[in-house]
Amino acid sequence: MPSIEFTPNLHRHVDCPPEALDAGTVGELLEAYFDRWPAVRGFVLDDQGAVRKHVKVIVDGRNIKDRAGLSDALGPASRIHVFQALSGG
Repeated sequence: MPSIEFTPNLHRHVDCPPEALDAGTVGELLEAYFDRWPAVRGFVLDDQGAVRKHVKVIVDGRNIKDRAGLSDALGPASRIHVFQALSGG
């Protein structure tokens, strides 16, 4: 089953534990995750359902290609990491 994990900086704002969920695409996985943890949605997706500009979604070590439709395919052992960009100087 694909698994999803969030960086620690997001944990400071919302409860987002790692999960393994049955899904065939990034969109399916995120929807299944948000069904369980609805407060996380607004930190990851914008109002149109696309990945926010300051968020990176990595599948098996590669950036997703479809940030709007979330159609990138997942394998049964895919690992998804969600990062929020940090700023400062």
